[in-house]
Amino acid sequence: MSTATIANKALLERLDSARKLTDYVFSLVKAEALYSRPVPERHRLIFYLGHLEAFDWNLIARKTLDVPSFHPTFDKLFEFGIDPPVGQTPSDQPSDWPGVDEIRAYNRRIRGAMDELIEQVPEQITNVVLEHRLMHAETLAYLLHNLPYDQKVSGGMPLTHSSRALAAAPMIEISAGPATLGQKRHVFGWDNEFDEHQVDVPGFRIGKYKVTNGQYLDVVRDGAAPPHFWQQRKSQQNSRWFYRAMFSEIQLPLNAPVYVTYAEASAYAQWAGKRLPTEPQFHRAAYSVPAAETSADETSERPERPYPWGHAEPSARRGNFDFHQWDPLDVDAHPAGDSAAGVSQLTGNGWEWTATKFGPFPGFQPLPFYPGYSKDFFDEEHYVLKGGSPVTAACMLRRSFRNWFRPNYPYVYSSFRLVEE
Repeated sequence: MSTATIANKALLERLDSARKLTDYVFSLVKAEALYSRPVPERHRLIFYLGHLEAFDWNLIARKTLDVPSFHPTFDKLFEFGIDPPVGQTPSDQPSDWPGVDEIRAYNRRIRGAMDELIEQVPEQITNVVLEHRLMHAETLAYLLHNLPYDQKVSGGMPLTHSSRALAAAPMIEISAGPATLGQKRHVFGWDNEFDEHQVDVPGFRIGKYKVTNGQYLDVVRDGAAPPHFWQQRKSQQNSRWFYRAMFSEIQLPLNAPVYVTYAEASAYAQWAGKRLPTEPQFHRAAYSVPAAETSADETSERPERPYPWGHAEPSARRGNFDFHQWDPLDVDAHPAGDSAAGVSQLTGNGWEWTATKFGPFPGFQPLPFYPGYSKDFFDEEHYVLKGGSPVTAACMLRRSFRNWFRPNYPYVYSSFRLVEE
């Protein structure tokens, strides 16, 4: 068996695994909820049921292999998602969408065709199809998070949180030095990950941990609005805060990371007399290795790691990612995932806001088969997030991967930490 055949077989197995994951996420939605719109600025859930297969078909069959369409109407209907500013909501009605059985029949036919065609497809295209699906597994997760509990089938895993809050928020010294951003050419990445380049970063101090719910509670008590994922319950005796987890409401886990918008994170940083890290600062804290600690597998020319913990592949021991849990865990869980500098959870348990506006790296070139993937969002209205959430696939934990969202979008699993000069 040739090397190319082995690689293609591995990609097919990964695609099959990704399909099973998205099928599982959809199985958590009760039938009557498929036409719901749990996030006002996004499509109804029924769109995503057709979108994943339509994307595969449009990219592979129509654009790459020039296979005639068997359902042009669905190809177009399910082609593109939306990203309107908060408060600008679409106006379609459930009756504007096709029936579930019709969409599932469309999906089955596409999967059968894809399985026959995919060996003819360049590896880059197959990787795009795979990661696009895994990105939408995460999108579906946060959309489902906003569904009422009675519209979901429980698929939750028991959460374990300590009842304590962190006694302190230690800051860790990061020395001045280079940070490598971006991806090497001839290695898979999305267009905004290229080109690889280095940035000199002055010394700074960064929080060992993400900011917790318990710490954020102080600014709420000082008058700030509570985050989207919090719920206050009042009685005659007292007032208590709860966290809206995926499958149940739980007492606010004080030691778990707070999920907030960029605007909320930035305001908290200002309130605390600090600021958010830039994208290069995140990289420096996450992947650099002090010269005195550089080991044989970390070259002296560029002592940087592919993951904060080193070269080992991502696993449940290293962090809360890859659908091991639906919700965040304590910020001091998974010490085996700490960076060389001792910074915790730079991968998983919540994307991390940076102060960097989403834009192109030097040498940026749009994907010829997907020109609007990144370029449409280089608009000074989106900020870069790094790291990953509990439901970010392991393949997207690579150092070069970049996420981005609008500053007031409250639904994603986005955390933050603080820096100071």
